[in-house]
Amino acid sequence: MQENTCCFFGHRTINETEELKMKLCETVERLITHEKVDTFLFGSKSRFDSLCLEIVTNLKEKYPHIKRVYVRAEFPVIDESYLAYLLESYEETYYPEKIRGSGRAVYVERNCEMIDRSRFCVVYYDETQTPAKRKSGTKIAFDYAVKQGKEIVNVAEF
Repeated sequence: MQENTCCFFGHRTINETEELKMKLCETVERLITHEKVDTFLFGSKSRFDSLCLEIVTNLKEKYPHIKRVYVRAEFPVIDESYLAYLLESYEETYYPEKIRGSGRAVYVERNCEMIDRSRFCVVYYDETQTPAKRKSGTKIAFDYAVKQGKEIVNVAEF
């Protein structure tokens, strides 16, 4: 676990309000200033991921030492042009070797990787958005983070 690392995960669709954006910004800034978080891990495939990236990118102007890391769930090997594209938004990217061959569970495994590497998890988990007939990747990740004893901030509860 990295003491100064935070990951983000949440539902693909969120109730995006100005209040949510403000609370999310306050949460991330508090992590930077009070908890000395300097590394933020991001996945993809959800509006929550995109919103968090926007907020951390904006805060990077004020706190240039923070680092954005994109943890890929696809493309174990990437070419220079795709790497250059990713590095326009992130300082670093990697593909966790342990998720290779995960098949349909690759996003769940990637989220577990991010959780394992983080002390803090900022999440958007709304139990009412959890499907009844299939497993929710966000619920699986949330339960895993709880089990691992991570410090969780669920911004869906604000």
